[in-house]
Amino acid sequence: MIAALGPYAGFILLSYGAAAVAALGLTLWVVLDHRRLQNTLAALEARGLTRRSARSAARLAPETPQETPT
Repeated sequence: MIAALGPYAGFILLSYGAAAVAALGLTLWVVLDHRRLQNTLAALEARGLTRRSARSAARLAPETPQETPT
């Protein structure tokens, strides 16, 4: 198979290897950053801070009508 790549087999395989390492590195970075941000958000919510989107949704949500006794 490597012979089928011709005289540039080393360059081609090195390029594929570098692209794979870069893709794996970026994926790992995104996963670790996501975990870090989730932990930060959980710590802030534990301190009583809420997200603006959550406050807006609560403010815009219609109140549930209470049943009146008949």
